[in-house]
Amino acid sequence: MTLHAACILFGVGLIAGFVNVNAGGGSTITLPALIFLGLDAPVANGTNRIGIVIQSLTGSYAFARSDHHQFDMSFKLALLTLPGAIAGALLSVRISNEMFHKILGVVMIGIIISLLLPRAKRVDPGVPDKKITPKVVAAMLGIGFYGGFIQVGVGFLLMAVLHYVMKFNLVYVNVHKVCIVALYTIPALLVFIVKGDVNWSYGLTLAAGNSLGAYGAARYAVRAGEKWIKGVLILAVLLMSAKLFKLF
Repeated sequence: MTLHAACILFGVGLIAGFVNVNAGGGSTITLPALIFLGLDAPVANGTNRIGIVIQSLTGSYAFARSDHHQFDMSFKLALLTLPGAIAGALLSVRISNEMFHKILGVVMIGIIISLLLPRAKRVDPGVPDKKITPKVVAAMLGIGFYGGFIQVGVGFLLMAVLHYVMKFNLVYVNVHKVCIVALYTIPALLVFIVKGDVNWSYGLTLAAGNSLGAYGAARYAVRAGEKWIKGVLILAVLLMSAKLFKLF
């Protein structure tokens, strides 16, 4: 890996770590970077999980240092995602490179649409519902499968369930989100490692940036520059989709 590539990956990881902890969608930046630097899409998908694990553990640590944690609930919710995450990862490593490109391209376009849609004004959802209902169980199983398979945008799905179904405020949405993602990504990463779909030098360089961005975002709860971040995400997703559909 060249110094130029290392600088790109560290910088991209820094931004993605910030974005992932505060909202979601950081993988729409990291996956294009990994693919544009020469990795096949399945290898990029596996390599990206190194940064996801490290940034999520770092974010959880930073939230805990700030006395924001509910580890019992986070662990219970994470357990529900594990079967789906393992199944999704196993499916991801078995499909062809061409098919994965097509699926990833469709997902990216869907994320663009979701980013462009107007958002309803955020309101405090009220008292958290700590009951794990059948609806929550089904949602977590599905989110685990999606996260294990492709990961991109899974933060948005977790935020929707935690905020609107379980009624956690946005601080604790992020607290639970980073912990859940950390735990379910570990077995998914192991699947990619066994298959050989991980580039360690790229992954660890990316993870260094991820962890620094995640720590800053969680520790200080920064919420600035949303419009700029959205613009970067949309541009990255457009470029990624065009490449995957072989438009250039």
